Amino acid sequence: MPLLIVAIGVALLLFLMIGLKVNGFISLIVVSLVVGIAEGMPALKVIQSVQNGVGGTLGGLALILGFGAMLGKLIADTGAAQRIASTLIHKFGKKNIQWAVVITGIIVGLAMFYEVGFVLLIPLVFTIAASTELPLLYIGVPMAAALSVTHGFLPPHPGPTAIAAIYNANISMTLIYGFIIAIPTVIVAGPVFSKFLKRFEKEPPKGLFNPKLFKEEEMPSFAVSVFTAIVPVILMALAAVCEMTLPKTSSIRSLFEFLGNPAMAMLISVVIGIFTLGVSRGHETTKVMDILAESISGIAMILLIIAGGGAFKQVLIDSGVGKYIASAMTGTHMSPLVLAWVVAAILRLSLGSATVAAMTTSGIVLPLIATTHVNPALMVIATGAGSLIFSHVNDPGFWIFKGYFNLSIGETLASWSVMETIISVMGLVGVLVINIFV
Repeated sequence: MPLLIVAIGVALLLFLMIGLKVNGFISLIVVSLVVGIAEGMPALKVIQSVQNGVGGTLGGLALILGFGAMLGKLIADTGAAQRIASTLIHKFGKKNIQWAVVITGIIVGLAMFYEVGFVLLIPLVFTIAASTELPLLYIGVPMAAALSVTHGFLPPHPGPTAIAAIYNANISMTLIYGFIIAIPTVIVAGPVFSKFLKRFEKEPPKGLFNPKLFKEEEMPSFAVSVFTAIVPVILMALAAVCEMTLPKTSSIRSLFEFLGNPAMAMLISVVIGIFTLGVSRGHETTKVMDILAESISGIAMILLIIAGGGAFKQVLIDSGVGKYIASAMTGTHMSPLVLAWVVAAILRLSLGSATVAAMTTSGIVLPLIATTHVNPALMVIATGAGSLIFSHVNDPGFWIFKGYFNLSIGETLASWSVMETIISVMGLVGVLVINIFV
């Protein structure tokens, strides 16, 4: 019966979001209340559970997501992202242009939501395609694949960071495992897969986007741009290395665990960015602060959706459904990693939103981590991978890709949707392989 109620709750979520087009945050809160009451919880306790879920989730993530948005906005609005892209393109040359685009996508994508990174980089894709006379998708697919992989696999990107907080996973180890899986995944889904799309040769749509392209003197140096963008990754990676190599009593390990804490790492990167990309470039402090303030408005709804997922998770725990799911899985031979991927994939196909799919899945499968002793970091990546599968017409990302690359719906399904599926499946395979050795 508890699982039937959860299934009805998920069906209600689908109906609200797909049938009635209700906002994701409102839908999640409504479903949380309905499931909690249906499971027999007193009404006031359900409300308290929802509040605790929202507060507990945002309490650990608001700093990370807020600082991440600020860093991403700084990188975009000061010309640092354009500098990274243009320098890599110049160094790699026409023959290896796809690798320049992939590296750019990963660096930029670490600090930005997918849609923001896509809109930021698409004018550069258009410029490269025009200047090199290469097919548009030959350049665009590697960029999109890199952004999507960071969205699903790599902290400090908000998606995997949010899931890691719910699973109580070590974010530094999640980053390391994520990179190991991300490298072959982005190669196959990007440069390799794009070679099969030559039949879709399109011109950039006229008048769709009029980007601001920075002049040479307006942009920071390449070294400063890259360093500022990857400061959080450096600090978190150093923390992971110290955790693996130094004893718990080591003062060096304690220092880097502090500096590599995601919230601390993101704060340090923003402070560095204020000076390296702002003040030292002659920008007035008030202008830099305005950029930071504007960045928050772009993530407000994402924050609320993540909070709604946290509310649903807490209701499942407080109502006892979590324990029921854990006991139901006792004796089953299905890997919790596969189960997390399957649940996230089903929700992604149904809902469209990768964020909602991942957050809802995390609440459903969370109890399995304690009962099966599965690696929480691998569960993060399995969930993120499942939430990316076969994006189609109910996903805003599908229409963004279709519009900017001037494709038909069929062509978008054959390119974008297949690319997302490659990333999702390879993510699961990578998780299962790593699970053999850890």
